[in-house]
Amino acid sequence: MSIETRLAALAQPSTIGILQNIARGIEKESLRVEPSGRMASTPHPQALGSALTHPSITTDYSEALLEFITAPSASIDDVLNELEEIHSYTYQHIEDELLWVSSMPCQLGDDSSIPVGQYGSSNSGKMKTVYRLGLGHRYGRLMQTIAGIHYNFSVPDELWLQLQALENNQQSLQDFKTEGYFALIRNFRRYFWLLLYLLGAAPAVCASFVRGREHDLVPLGNDSHSLHLPYATSLRMGNLGYQSDAQSSLVVCYNDIEQYSRTLKGALETPYQPYEEIGLKDVKGNYQQLTTNLLQIENEFYSPIRPKRTAAAGETPLEALENHGVEYIEVRCVDLNPLLPNGIDKPTSQFLDTFLLFCLLKDSPRTNNDEYRQITENQRRTVARGRSPELELLDGDKQRNLVDWGLSLMSEIQPVAEMLDQANRTDQYSATAGLMKTRLQDNSLTPAAQLIAEMTANNETYYGMAMRKAQEHREYFRGKLLTPETAEKYRRLAEESQLKQKHIEASDSLTFDDFIADYYQ
Repeated sequence: MSIETRLAALAQPSTIGILQNIARGIEKESLRVEPSGRMASTPHPQALGSALTHPSITTDYSEALLEFITAPSASIDDVLNELEEIHSYTYQHIEDELLWVSSMPCQLGDDSSIPVGQYGSSNSGKMKTVYRLGLGHRYGRLMQTIAGIHYNFSVPDELWLQLQALENNQQSLQDFKTEGYFALIRNFRRYFWLLLYLLGAAPAVCASFVRGREHDLVPLGNDSHSLHLPYATSLRMGNLGYQSDAQSSLVVCYNDIEQYSRTLKGALETPYQPYEEIGLKDVKGNYQQLTTNLLQIENEFYSPIRPKRTAAAGETPLEALENHGVEYIEVRCVDLNPLLPNGIDKPTSQFLDTFLLFCLLKDSPRTNNDEYRQITENQRRTVARGRSPELELLDGDKQRNLVDWGLSLMSEIQPVAEMLDQANRTDQYSATAGLMKTRLQDNSLTPAAQLIAEMTANNETYYGMAMRKAQEHREYFRGKLLTPETAEKYRRLAEESQLKQKHIEASDSLTFDDFIADYYQ
């Protein structure tokens, strides 16, 4: 069924209001750094609560890599306001430290200087730490200090019911939703190079990040401390970021939940010689990783988008998907924008919603191995040379100029933006789509180009630019005073999370060996 038919059905006066209930949530990572810009070596601050159980403030790979999580909401303003509150509360409790504003870290020592996240003495807490130790052994800890924004997105059941009736589909609602979300994911993978171009904000890195590694980066002007590629968009999404040789052979199929589950399970169960050589435990009997298979857990598979379902107690993420179907999707290819205090702003959120709804409504053929390889190659080209006016991408059996293809996609996305405007009684979605179109027509307006221009104009190193913006953002958030009620809410959340962690630790009955054996059973 065509996207035009679906748009026309949803745009009816009786159904258009459903689009007000699209929900999104944001997970934003930021490294805690010292005033020198070096990664903080201090433990997770006590006042921020338990990283194991706090619903809004946790850590990702490192003890220093904070992760802020907003509740899902039908209001973009509410999501961004909550993200601001979490920043402001955090800045009141990290004393002299700063939050690094860029996706790519700086001023890094060797791997051993990067502290792995600690989650207490419970079996579930130890498992999180051992998983991170395994990532460090497999890929190096340096790669794990890269930060990003994860954008969680779902549409209301009323929208799925309208589409199901339109297509005269007889499946259960959950099966129809799951198929629909997998169709969205396939289209997203086909076209997310457009997001890398429009939103990529990691065109340069600190020389310390690639010390001792092979790369093709070049100095920025006369600055040997800052390395870049002249037309790069998001180096985080390339071979300097979350890529691995081990996973390059892993072809995960998104045609349906059964194939997705089967290919991921295969990776979870397949022994991998280099990881067997690392060993499950060290000579003292301490775990070095959770397993010696290709993946320790599902989340180790690096993908720009994931199908998600909130897991019940005792369920793995994959079991939750198999048992209950897809609940929402998680977009993982958005860089922190150092020019924005939150790292993301309202136009970015509006465009992500528009793009994702477009991916959901556009017909989405099943994919094959040839297209899978093309998607990977288009990602690689856009990361390294996305802002080159001459860049060609692969589209089936032909090549297409990125800008021409992008403008063609924007003409398909525009009616989706107009429908969201109609639903929300605004003109902001169309205005944002227009802004993105101008970025295609003039690559100097992209975040990546703006960062390079700012460094050049100020004669700054990558480090100097990021430190200046970090200090500006700290003053911004410290100037946004929380109401007494909001401050008390976060103080209480921290206290409750610590009590919850103690309860989990007190209720453990298995040895860690038995707990791990049970998990993989």
